[in-house]
Amino acid sequence: MQEAVSKKQLNNLGENMYQGFKDLTVYKLSYKLAMEIFNISKNFPKEEKYSLTDQIRRSSRSVPTNIAEAYRKRRYPKHFVSKLTDSECSETIVWIDFAFNCGYINKRQHAYFNTKYEEVGKCLVQ
Repeated sequence: MQEAVSKKQLNNLGENMYQGFKDLTVYKLSYKLAMEIFNISKNFPKEEKYSLTDQIRRSSRSVPTNIAEAYRKRRYPKHFVSKLTDSECSETIVWIDFAFNCGYINKRQHAYFNTKYEEVGKCLVQ
């Protein structure tokens, strides 16, 4: 499990300029999850295209996007930390719950995404 970003790690991020956001474990995991959600949402009913499908894709993609934005602002600790919230993770979990309760994903997928997004969220907040 990935640890939350500490102040020491935050300071080190500014010093290690060679390290890009794509190297961050939390970015890699959140990007992978967004792609997995994209793939499973292809099977959602057409009537969900502009509601559940769109919302779950948008919120899942916001997680790695916010990590990338925060990384670019790492020289400004308050801005960096403000971008690293787990709100998009929580929103995605709610959409996953809707997908499960509507019968679009199975129990195993539901448990998997809940566990993984909780893991991402824990990495983002202290």
